[in-house]
Amino acid sequence: MFEKELICPYCMEKITILLDMGNDEDTELIEDCEVCCRPIELKYSFENEELISFFYKKIEGNEF
Repeated sequence: MFEKELICPYCMEKITILLDMGNDEDTELIEDCEVCCRPIELKYSFENEELISFFYKKIEGNEF
């Protein structure tokens, strides 16, 4: 597992998420913010256990 820090696109708090390094293909998933619990869409990929791309965004319609 790989720890990645990011700023939640909803509450703007710094959070840490765990990314699975075991897949060398593009990975897409949804993780909830550990502070505000709203869903964040993540897209990332690893190559030889090195993070080569990372993108995240809020999911429209989940704003308060």
